[in-house]
Amino acid sequence: MPAPHQRDYFAELYVAGLMGDAGWNIYFPKRDVGFDFIATLTTDRGVLVRPVQVKGLYPTEVKKDKTFYGYIGKLTQLHPDMVLALPYFTTDKAGPAPGCTAYMPRREIRLQAGRGYKCTPAKFVTGCAQPRPTFSKYFDRPGLIAVGTHGWGAGDV
Repeated sequence: MPAPHQRDYFAELYVAGLMGDAGWNIYFPKRDVGFDFIATLTTDRGVLVRPVQVKGLYPTEVKKDKTFYGYIGKLTQLHPDMVLALPYFTTDKAGPAPGCTAYMPRREIRLQAGRGYKCTPAKFVTGCAQPRPTFSKYFDRPGLIAVGTHGWGAGDV
């Protein structure tokens, strides 16, 4: 049985697939040195470009309820228009697609002294991730729609 971190390709391809289904063009880099892929979307106001970093979250069966749940760790590259995509799986074992996915803008990623970066838009309740109320606009279909707005990196969506 592979370790949870070895399923990262599935998380990346899952998010890329969702974005592709929503009309985004997806470009994978020759070398992955930070962003997992670049997404572009042609709108009536021009082309949007979003560097995307995906961090899949895979809880173990013994994970306890948490008020704050998300990604804490290193990010090798940052960009004002980036998307930190957080697919929340229901288990660390091979199984179905994530229960929910957050599409987080750069401004919601906080530097943590000695720990890298922190972005915790969900809570963990009774074995599954749920959006925290103030972050629900970044989850699933509404979150993916927000990524396609021209104010994504600068202000509230």
